[in-house]
Amino acid sequence: MNEIITDIKALQEETLLNLQSSKANNTVRAYKSDFNDFGLFCTKNGFKTLPSEPKIVSLYLTYLSTKDAKMSTLKRRLVSIGVIHRLKGHYLDTKHPSIIENIMGIKRRKGSIQKGKKPLLINNLKQLINVIDQQNKQDIKKLRDRSIILIGFSGGFRRNEIVSLDYDDLDFVEEGLKIQIKRSKTDQYGEGFVKALPYFDSSKYCPVISLKNWIEISKIKSGPLFRRFVKGSKLSDNRLTDQTVALLIKEYLKLAGIDSKNYSGHSLRSGFATSAAESGAEERGIMAMTGHKSTEMVRRYIKEANLFKNNALNKIKI
Repeated sequence: MNEIITDIKALQEETLLNLQSSKANNTVRAYKSDFNDFGLFCTKNGFKTLPSEPKIVSLYLTYLSTKDAKMSTLKRRLVSIGVIHRLKGHYLDTKHPSIIENIMGIKRRKGSIQKGKKPLLINNLKQLINVIDQQNKQDIKKLRDRSIILIGFSGGFRRNEIVSLDYDDLDFVEEGLKIQIKRSKTDQYGEGFVKALPYFDSSKYCPVISLKNWIEISKIKSGPLFRRFVKGSKLSDNRLTDQTVALLIKEYLKLAGIDSKNYSGHSLRSGFATSAAESGAEERGIMAMTGHKSTEMVRRYIKEANLFKNNALNKIKI
């Protein structure tokens, strides 16, 4: 009997670990953050947070809409509230008419056009690299920063994918560099895939050469590829955070005299996809690099890239 009890306890612990691992850490943090905001709304207005009711959730979504929250934010908050309810053993009908009809009404009244961050296109990319090279900094710092930006752009990386890279993920070959992606936003089960970066004609802007130089000067032989500096230019063992990528982009954009307000860490990824589309790359080729599972976002990049290329006004001679 005691063995059965022990086995059940072990199974419960394993089940708890599985539940905790079912979502990526970033996703879990987002759920908690979203639900905390909902909790504050409920507390201020005297509503019960757990379990809640569809009419209260609907009021919360209306509240968000009055604060000019994006439609994507409203939908994500709704998902988070539903997930937390399920994890806590409560039922919440997130498809209730009072919620769905309200969302549709908000969408019709306010519109659902999302103004995303600007892509970092090739000219701006070159400006950033030029600015980095001109800085009065130690070479080791400049090589880290330029490698982050060049790798991020040329591989169509998400910023968390950049900082998650390890030395052992790299395989330098005759044609360039193969990078093993262990896990990404669209690969939650860690099946992994490989990105291939060929050598560029221009060595100055070549991500492969820049990364080789970074590895040589940093003497990294294992562990995190991109790390923090301590005490000036001393390299630590600590991995960079994904927020660092966004801050680096903004820092060097400002130094280049470019307004950084509408750029983010995602600008590297969208910049690659848009630039590739402008150069005539096929949808499948772009998706193979970025790891997109759906064509929806990639087609948006292609559409944006072709606004002037396929413009009917080009046929009109004035």
